[in-house]
Amino acid sequence: MKNYVQAGKTVTFPAPSGGILSGAGLLIGSLFGVANTTAEEGDPVECDTNGVFDLPKTAGQTFAFGAKVYWDNTAKAVTAVSTDNSLIGSALAVAASGDATARVRLNGVTI
Repeated sequence: MKNYVQAGKTVTFPAPSGGILSGAGLLIGSLFGVANTTAEEGDPVECDTNGVFDLPKTAGQTFAFGAKVYWDNTAKAVTAVSTDNSLIGSALAVAASGDATARVRLNGVTI
């Protein structure tokens, strides 16, 4: 097929203001990914838009297996709160209120 470009599992984002660390979540517009490497502000950074990742979560919140997971772009953490946040995937493990991370399967679609 002549117009095929790539599978889209990994795409190139511009690193945000202040740069980004490997493994950090990145939301630009309606596209969410997890950075594969550390990059300086404005540099290209490859990000996975599909897959399963342990991401920082909002303190005090819990997730049941299969629960919707949202990205709080201000806190740079996953949250159970949908208001003003972006749906990024589903929890693949139970996360207790004291856990620092949540295991998330990314939707791999734009928000």
